[in-house]
Amino acid sequence: MSDHAADASFSKAKRLLTAKDYSRVFDGTEARASHKHLLLLARRNIDGPGHRLGLVIAKKNVRLAVERNRIKRVTREFFRTLPESEPPMDVVLLARRGIGQLDNAALSSLLQQQWLKMSRHASKLDSNTVQES
Repeated sequence: MSDHAADASFSKAKRLLTAKDYSRVFDGTEARASHKHLLLLARRNIDGPGHRLGLVIAKKNVRLAVERNRIKRVTREFFRTLPESEPPMDVVLLARRGIGQLDNAALSSLLQQQWLKMSRHASKLDSNTVQES
């Protein structure tokens, strides 16, 4: 495998893998972005380098496996291309009804909008933390 292919992968280090990882985000959400098709929850990642992503795409909300997998692929690709300069966060994406009807471009655009919304909220938290210190 070439170095370029290794850089393009979405390694396990970039994923939330255990129930404990997900619980940390659900129980200690510091930033959120909500839309009728998805909800992003985030918490600062102190333990490791970079962002980590968890996906919750229920069969109840997206019936077809092919659609659930497409949403996962588009989300991972968007997440993989985020700049490393931002403060590292653990992020959980919860899919809502109707997200399966979005095409890839619309889904990417929606993720971009919601990420900006959430990162602005997180940066406000960071500046409040610095002021309190």
